[in-house]
Amino acid sequence: MYIERKEYLDKLVGKMWNGRIKVVAGLRRSGKSFLLFDIFKKHLLASGVPGDNIIELNLESIENEEFTDPKRLYEHVKSKICDKTQEYYVLLDEIQYAISSDELKNKDRPPRLYAALNGLLAMKNVDVYVTGSNSKLLSVDIMTEFRGRGDVINLYPLSFKEFLPVSGKDKEEAFNDYMLFGGLPLVLGYDNFEDKAAYLEGLYDEIYFKDIVERYKIKRPEVLASLTDVLCSQLGLLVNINKLTDTVNSVMNLKKGEQVANATISSYAGHLESAFLFSYSKRYDIRGRKYFESQGKYYASDTGLRNARLHFRQVEQTHLLEGVIYNYLKQRGFLVDVGMLEKNEVDDGKHHVRSQYEIDFVVNKGMYQYYIQSAFMMDSPEKKRRELYPFSITGNSFKKILVSRYEALPHYDEDGVFHVGVIDFLLNDYLSD
Repeated sequence: MYIERKEYLDKLVGKMWNGRIKVVAGLRRSGKSFLLFDIFKKHLLASGVPGDNIIELNLESIENEEFTDPKRLYEHVKSKICDKTQEYYVLLDEIQYAISSDELKNKDRPPRLYAALNGLLAMKNVDVYVTGSNSKLLSVDIMTEFRGRGDVINLYPLSFKEFLPVSGKDKEEAFNDYMLFGGLPLVLGYDNFEDKAAYLEGLYDEIYFKDIVERYKIKRPEVLASLTDVLCSQLGLLVNINKLTDTVNSVMNLKKGEQVANATISSYAGHLESAFLFSYSKRYDIRGRKYFESQGKYYASDTGLRNARLHFRQVEQTHLLEGVIYNYLKQRGFLVDVGMLEKNEVDDGKHHVRSQYEIDFVVNKGMYQYYIQSAFMMDSPEKKRRELYPFSITGNSFKKILVSRYEALPHYDEDGVFHVGVIDFLLNDYLSD
């Protein structure tokens, strides 16, 4: 199935010949290779670039094993650049295979691969594009080792706007599928629940955990798996490392001498983030304009993977809706925090208490800021009051949006809050004014 991911193609095209190494980074199986070797290559050919001027290598392939040596890789690519007066495009896939395990251990010396790529970039008639396993070639590594010469494009699973046209279903049915099975492109190739579930469930053990364990030399993979389960089950809930550690130790029924330390859980959670399996959203004091570093929320980068990890046993519509909205905001390039507000109130007419209220998402990008609440149903006056009240005490005029599962028509209420159904919200741009 060919899915034209125009937004990402436009990003690649916009970065052509900018003097940097373009790095497509993101979750495994989210379509990085397809973007580079099918969509972008097709664009180059359609633009008149000769096929011989597109040098492509998949370093995961056994036939290219010799080029996992960075020096041979460099010499091979250089040998293909026959005419200094012509422009060449170098497309390299899965370049983590050109980094040895010994090089990964040595933090004092960068892998030879980076020198090879920088050497190619130094050729004025060469433009370099790479993809890599997210657990072995991370954007933070790239920006460090390329010394400011790396340009990262974060690629996410399909947005609902990308998913809908290729799903073959109407909006409602497609959205239900999207919340249940997520947006990994290959899921669309399966026809029934069993096959989709088996594909998604297998990814963790066969791809994600294997990558993380190998890269970071994980000593307790069973703890990594348990932590993943805990994060999946606590989607959208406020957590901290102490709480996660206690929960993992309890779930695994570990005895005192076997229990996991906070440092281990913190490290493993960081690995899961680095692999783009989860994203962490900090808690932000809206009035005090400060972060609470010790508490926040973890969101799974794909609801289908999250559901599959829990064997589709905890498919709560409220939490899944929140996860879908969060991922949409990240796909749009927004910084997303969990909003917190405190207010002094009188309890029982006698005692002054300090109450806390939450706004699901405080969204920032450049000069724009939005407050967004996610509510599956607004089926009672009490529910409506509970969801809308935090907006009324922010003390500012930033745009406030309530996204619910079902809303007949987008509209503003008498207090200036914009109400919109989630399908409409995901398909239209309400975050650019």
